[in-house]
Amino acid sequence: MPDTYTKLANSPIGKIVTGQTGLPRPTILERHTPGDPTVNGRLLLGAAPGGRLAGPVAKVLAALGVDTATALDDEVRTAVAGAGLDAAVHNPDGPGRPRFKALVFDATGIADSTQLRAVHRFFRPVVGGVEPCGRVVVLGTAPEDCAGPREAAAQRALEGFTRSLGKEIGRGGAVQLVYVAPGAQAQLASTLRFLLSARSAYVSGQVVRVGKASAKPPAVDPDRPLEGKVALVTGASRGIGAAIASTLARDGAHVVGLDIPPLADDLAAVAGALGGSFLTCDITAEDAPQVIAEHLKREHGGVDVVVHNAGITQDRTLKRMKDERWDRVLDINLSSEERIDDVLLEEDVLRAGGRIVCVSSIAGIAGNNGQTNYGASKAGVAGMVAAMAPVLAKRKITINAVAPGFIETQMTAAVPFAIREAGRRMNSMSQGGLPVDVAEAIAWLAAPDSTGLNGNVVRVCGQSLLGA
Repeated sequence: MPDTYTKLANSPIGKIVTGQTGLPRPTILERHTPGDPTVNGRLLLGAAPGGRLAGPVAKVLAALGVDTATALDDEVRTAVAGAGLDAAVHNPDGPGRPRFKALVFDATGIADSTQLRAVHRFFRPVVGGVEPCGRVVVLGTAPEDCAGPREAAAQRALEGFTRSLGKEIGRGGAVQLVYVAPGAQAQLASTLRFLLSARSAYVSGQVVRVGKASAKPPAVDPDRPLEGKVALVTGASRGIGAAIASTLARDGAHVVGLDIPPLADDLAAVAGALGGSFLTCDITAEDAPQVIAEHLKREHGGVDVVVHNAGITQDRTLKRMKDERWDRVLDINLSSEERIDDVLLEEDVLRAGGRIVCVSSIAGIAGNNGQTNYGASKAGVAGMVAAMAPVLAKRKITINAVAPGFIETQMTAAVPFAIREAGRRMNSMSQGGLPVDVAEAIAWLAAPDSTGLNGNVVRVCGQSLLGA
């Protein structure tokens, strides 16, 4: 549900007041409900000359049934036709201003800075016609994968372009850059399915890296990609954890919720409503990793998805922070995750093709006053993801993280009014996110066909101005 200000600003009287005073009027975000199409409207696909991804993208769009148009560009039209996508023709010089729900541009053909004009040429005539809560995705090549310095500089320029456009587009729109490694074009489906849909409602201004994987991604049902999978979610009894459990169950997983014994009743209620199961234990206990591993082996024969969501804050400025506050936050938010993963991997409880998804935080990226312990723990999570990604890739397992910004929870509801309002408004969407926004991003990273996503930390923050 939108916050009170957002609802008032979008009322008939509120629209007049915000228009006359210049106050922000946040767009009420569209969010996914089962049965929704991937793109609720028409998508325009374009490419710079020499790009390598228009054909693979067209195949994904055809499989998802996306209503697609392309400009009068022979190269793009040929790639689209070869992919079996029946695309309409868009004439940018024609009468009127057509409306699009999504724009996708393959910028991989840009080899030096002078060719960046292709980006301007594609977007300038159409960006003003993007519908509310529209989606923009630019596809590029990571600078480290480029053939030379000039290509690397031009591709890095796309980061500044997409982040700036994310702050311009308004009306709940989102803009992302996806770096696709050479040879990784077959790994695009899950990322396009997420970024082009309302599942990514509160994700904008992000740079996502899609890499090559050792195997072709499996075919999945887009509505239930986790069918037949077992997912462990820690801290699952309430808030973001309960939303994660619900979303993974919606996508077909059997969810094993985990939380501390005092929250057993809440945990049981969540698991029962989802047709899942649960386990109570303190993840900081010495025997917790073994207890978790044995439960998963005994009851389910293993696990496919592990979501490290459990976490706490115990805020104090550093000079007032006692040892126990520091130790407890670091132990729950970071060290326990390392110990649990070690046992699950050593005993082969996490199956090949498995997914580990961690919850970091914008506090670990930008820092926060009074949260040196929390910021350290969440930056450590991001560091763990980066370090473990190449190690786990050898076992056909991926590890990624999401980094939430201001999310509307019981915890943020207790924040003083002025700080809470600043947290809500200091992002490109001028509002806080919902627990389901974090859950949707985790479900994307947990999907079986997300084989090319490894080592990413994706912010779910509405493109927060902090740490940008």
